[in-house]
Amino acid sequence: MTPTFVRVCALDELDEDTPKRVELEGVPVALVRTEGEVFAVNDICSHANVSLSEGEVEDCQIECWLHGSSFDLRTGKPSGLPATRPIPVYPVKIEGDDVLVSVTQES
Repeated sequence: MTPTFVRVCALDELDEDTPKRVELEGVPVALVRTEGEVFAVNDICSHANVSLSEGEVEDCQIECWLHGSSFDLRTGKPSGLPATRPIPVYPVKIEGDDVLVSVTQES
């Protein structure tokens, strides 16, 4: 299945290192602009089922505000306990000033 990209926002709507929560096709997504790139990950922590977009971003990782687990924005892998399962990472494209994200699942 070919990914279907959807415009999410303008690039200038994303503040550096400040997560923004959006919903795409019923999927909660945390958008993060950091280190010159834009990343999209599932907004729900794999450990505690809380919104990651309420956490902090540092060193290309997003931290869950509830228990402190951090997830790599590039891979979704947790960097330490209590989380042990990765979170989904979604492809991002920048076209002009538009940020596009695909949450289409590969079949």
